[in-house]
Amino acid sequence: MKIVEVRVEESLLPKQDKDWKFALAASGMSEGWVVSIRAQDGTTGYGYASSMAHYGAPHETVKGALDRLIKRLEGRDSRDIANIMADLDRAMVGNNQAKAGIDCALHDLMARRLNIPICDLFGGPAVREFATLRILPIKSPSDMAKNARMLHNKGVRHFKIKIHGEIDEDVARVAAVRKELGADAHLTVDANQSYAPKDAIIALNRMAQYKIDLAEQPVKASDLVGLKAVTAAVPITIEADEAAYSLDQVMILVRDRIVDAISLKIAKLGGLRKTYAAAMICEAGGVRYRMGAHSGPQLLAAHGLQLAAALPGIWYASELTEFDGLAEDRWEGLKLVDGVLHHTDAIGCGVTPKAARTKG
Repeated sequence: MKIVEVRVEESLLPKQDKDWKFALAASGMSEGWVVSIRAQDGTTGYGYASSMAHYGAPHETVKGALDRLIKRLEGRDSRDIANIMADLDRAMVGNNQAKAGIDCALHDLMARRLNIPICDLFGGPAVREFATLRILPIKSPSDMAKNARMLHNKGVRHFKIKIHGEIDEDVARVAAVRKELGADAHLTVDANQSYAPKDAIIALNRMAQYKIDLAEQPVKASDLVGLKAVTAAVPITIEADEAAYSLDQVMILVRDRIVDAISLKIAKLGGLRKTYAAAMICEAGGVRYRMGAHSGPQLLAAHGLQLAAALPGIWYASELTEFDGLAEDRWEGLKLVDGVLHHTDAIGCGVTPKAARTKG
């Protein structure tokens, strides 16, 4: 079934928290691009290309890459996903965020034409319920504790505490959240590369008393030696995120036992097919993996959920519900109840654009 039209539309969605920030940036807006691919029979598939400046993919750059890549799609057989994506890789190095939007739209199109969920293309739903892990953006320790309490009241039991490389302040943030939530909450921390290796070791060993399940990307993505040193020196599970920016990089992290776990993200890895391949590399090498922060609208989370459903080896709560922190969303269909995201048998990625509001 030939591709007859490809469209790229801007997606700018405000967050409920206008002061949302992490170690590398601050943003009260979720930015990205919606890719729509229509086949001859009228079936349309949707994907989301995330704007991720801290991965080298700012908003305008992602759009420029999409504009060049989509020119290679019209007239192609929409079922020929493997060859199409290989052609895009030959045409342009990197730009995984743009390629992920196209890859997801092609899978969504195929699944909708077959009248099945996307996860059926990857072996079917092995898992149907996912505990959510929600992000606590950087604020004062007391404000982060208050935000954690509000999320806890909504059923969330897994939390990611953003930290920024100041040991005493960061330890205080962890202590405040643990004190507020008590022993039953699951806590993780994410430094977003903000620590030097020695400081990361000091900070994480001090945080360990507060029962931290995992620590995400404590040092610079390029410092694999330092990352491995941190992994060896602390009792907390160390997870790579920014360092796991491509399929070959995932292979290096696993092969050399640099980390205990890897955060998989469809956007940074270039789509569903490559993210699934990354999960298989982790399984083969005995390194844990889960779905990391899919920050954006329900459309992005829906693709993450579909892939997660086909991966029974996921070891920990995934970050697939950040859409719940948006002030508005143009997509609907996901089922989030008491902090648990449910996979349904809805076709395609499982979400659809909200109907246009009637004027007047």
